[in-house]
Amino acid sequence: MTEKKPSWHLFERFGIELEYMIVSKATRNVVPRVDIVLGKDENGENLSEIEHGPVGLSNELVSHVLEIKCAEPAESFDGWSDLFHQEIESANEKLAKIEAELLPSAAHPFMDPLTETKLWPYEYNEIYETYNRIFNCRGHGWANLQSTHLNLSFNGDEEFGILHAAVRLLLPLIPALAASSPYLDSKYTGYKDARIETYRHNQEKISSIAGDIIPEPVFTESDYNKVIFDRIEKDIAPYDTKKLLNHFFLNSRGAIARFDRGAIEIRLVDIQECPAADIAIAEFEIALLRFLTTKCGATLAEQKSFTTDELKKILFATVKDAENAEISSKKYLAAFGYAKNSASAKDLLQYLFSRVRPQMTKTSATLLEKMLDRGTLSSALVRQLGNTPSHESLVREYGKLAKCLAQNELYL
Repeated sequence: MTEKKPSWHLFERFGIELEYMIVSKATRNVVPRVDIVLGKDENGENLSEIEHGPVGLSNELVSHVLEIKCAEPAESFDGWSDLFHQEIESANEKLAKIEAELLPSAAHPFMDPLTETKLWPYEYNEIYETYNRIFNCRGHGWANLQSTHLNLSFNGDEEFGILHAAVRLLLPLIPALAASSPYLDSKYTGYKDARIETYRHNQEKISSIAGDIIPEPVFTESDYNKVIFDRIEKDIAPYDTKKLLNHFFLNSRGAIARFDRGAIEIRLVDIQECPAADIAIAEFEIALLRFLTTKCGATLAEQKSFTTDELKKILFATVKDAENAEISSKKYLAAFGYAKNSASAKDLLQYLFSRVRPQMTKTSATLLEKMLDRGTLSSALVRQLGNTPSHESLVREYGKLAKCLAQNELYL
């Protein structure tokens, strides 16, 4: 039976997915035991997905990453910080039996993916093994990355075009707001958002899959199929002879169109230190997209006119320097109603926050204000640990992040 496509309109429904590592409490090394959290069915078979009321939990590509998400699209994120925190506490109780716990942030600072990667061996394993055969998933961009996915509803081509134009403009600002992955292989990478810097290269063997991270300027389902999906399907065909890989899942741009469920999924956000911070960022993203789609800045035609090259130049600057990146595109700043020739990403975010704060819940707005004043989690970690931290200091400081997650509080 064919599932009926949802018909929710622009901003009527939202979904969020949060990914966390499982690590040893003592060493902070990754522990590939998501199976302990997900449990088994009545026949003793390992489960890949469970639901606890409105919250869903599932495995990911590798066995040390747990995903916690909205089981069904939500009307708002009010109260979801507490719902997610309850699941984190429950997961930690189960993991405590093997002296393990959940760890936040978008990349493990000293994991060796070459030797420590373990693919999920149960349901969907054939799909994961196919990815591994084609791309070799024993790398940071595959086995060592945790992100937040935000889903936003739309209905029909007109709403898709409006939303996709606004999302493309938002993407370059996301690392300036959410970067949390400065370290790989025990050292500062030189990028505040090393997850994205690594992620954008990990499928270069078939370049059409991730493109330039910023999606192409296409604003109808037909054009999206022609420009993006048709090319992906053509390019993957020689490697995926069994046709196991769906084009919706293959598409690895920073935001992807899910026409099958009437949503755009933003995938560019690094996971934060606690769900309260992730919800605050999600609310801010939604408020900014509402701002753009209600003609507070550039017109729709002006938003659609931005090329991928224009936007990816700004994205690569924020991937490197996060909130300290300089934005010198007057056209881009003007699209947000910011009347200067250049600005730091932090100044632009502060300006935008002052414009959209009333659209956020009081709790999230208060938290986001603290985050903007502190800077990204990446910047806070680098200030504390420096460029070449000792192993002991990484274990200690990331232990503090695990505590932040367990208590649902900011790293300050």
